[in-house]
Amino acid sequence: MIRALALLGADSADQLVWIDKYKVVTDELALEFDDVFLLLAGSQQEEPLDEEAMRKLRLIDAVLEEMSGGENAERWSREALATDEEWHQVRALARDVLVSLQGDWRLPLPEIHVVR
Repeated sequence: MIRALALLGADSADQLVWIDKYKVVTDELALEFDDVFLLLAGSQQEEPLDEEAMRKLRLIDAVLEEMSGGENAERWSREALATDEEWHQVRALARDVLVSLQGDWRLPLPEIHVVR
């Protein structure tokens, strides 16, 4: 989850650098989160996240879900990362959770290891 939140909480310029480095589309930011969130939400953890962190994770999930669909394609453009209000909301929520879990939101962005 920390890796996914680091991606969502990063400044838009850093997100674009990451997207370009790994030659992925903007959707990958949300897909990283979605994969982990589904596992987290459905598991019985020994040390569950506090309710406030889970509330914020559910809100991130809801905002990303609201942004999905063909009618919202422009929200997934490179420009929208810096200008769209929902991206600002997702970024702020991700940062809040990171601070509560890690003490800081400024974390290195995860690497993707491509197997060829």
